[in-house]
Amino acid sequence: MMLASLVGMLLLQMGAATMERAIHDYNAYHPYTEIDSWMTGILIDNPDIVSIERYGQTYEKRDINLLRIGERTGAMKKVVWMDCGIHAREWISPAFCQYFIKQILQEYRVHGSRMAVMMKEMDFYVTPVLNVDGYIYSWLNGTRLWRKNRSPGTGSCSCYGTDLNRNFNATWGTIGVSTDCCSETYGGTAALSSPEAASVTRYLEQRKADVLLFLTIHSYGQLILVPYGNPNLTAPNYGQLMKVGLAAAAEMKKVHGMSYRVGTSPDILYPNSGSSRDWARLAGIPYSFTFELRDNGTFGFELPEDQIQPTCEEAYSGAMHIINHVHREQFNSSSQQSAVSVATASLLGALLATCVTVANNAF
Repeated sequence: MMLASLVGMLLLQMGAATMERAIHDYNAYHPYTEIDSWMTGILIDNPDIVSIERYGQTYEKRDINLLRIGERTGAMKKVVWMDCGIHAREWISPAFCQYFIKQILQEYRVHGSRMAVMMKEMDFYVTPVLNVDGYIYSWLNGTRLWRKNRSPGTGSCSCYGTDLNRNFNATWGTIGVSTDCCSETYGGTAALSSPEAASVTRYLEQRKADVLLFLTIHSYGQLILVPYGNPNLTAPNYGQLMKVGLAAAAEMKKVHGMSYRVGTSPDILYPNSGSSRDWARLAGIPYSFTFELRDNGTFGFELPEDQIQPTCEEAYSGAMHIINHVHREQFNSSSQQSAVSVATASLLGALLATCVTVANNAF
């Protein structure tokens, strides 16, 4: 009787926990403790395809975690990378990562879906909040618009924070960056001086040959940015990046009528250096984009919660267009190459058989 009661209590607790996770509000902004609990819930509910990987620590020694999502095939798989929350005040960014994960998991469970095929061949590496310290700080009273991480200044500078999107090793410190540690665009003491940027770099350096796509999610401005932030550099596949980006923007406009401009940062925003997007392309990752989500300045970084869902819906449409493109390019071309190889082998076999027959008839 006691055992039955205990089992019953455990089942009730499990059911309550599942219900609590099921009602996670994707139309609200969440403090980091809730996002962290949500990540654990996603793992518990999807243990067959989800794992949590800790790949670094922040300046304040908090873990930087990603959700790795995909079927466990035992083989080396291609990778789609997405990070959110590199700038603390851009709350719509982590909200989108949560929405994105919810959507791809739902689509995976649909029998015969394209997402199910993708997850056999690719893994999604999604970091819901990269700048954990800064994001937590932005939830305190009076600090809503904090941008940087929380590392202290050096020397005589008493200000805090490095702009993580000026700290990557991509023409670091050359343009669109400040050496004043009180500036919002302070690039740090050296490339990768921040543990957050160093963690991303170290983790992806080991896997960059398998990474097909690097997506970093920001706000605001309604832009899709392609490499590079330095106007003196042009990505070797600039034309293809623009073609894919423009097609993604067209898909996004279909959802709620919102226009997103596409181009390099110097062309449609401002020049900069040390961005994660530029580092990814310089590292050899073929497709690298920054999404700047809503809006165009009416609310700016303080986008109301009633705009979370439409923003995420249009951004998801754009992101999935790019993901579908890189998946088709990688795996359809591989299948075509395999088919050509099989056809060539069959043709050679037929020719050889013909030659043997002719030779035998000659005698």
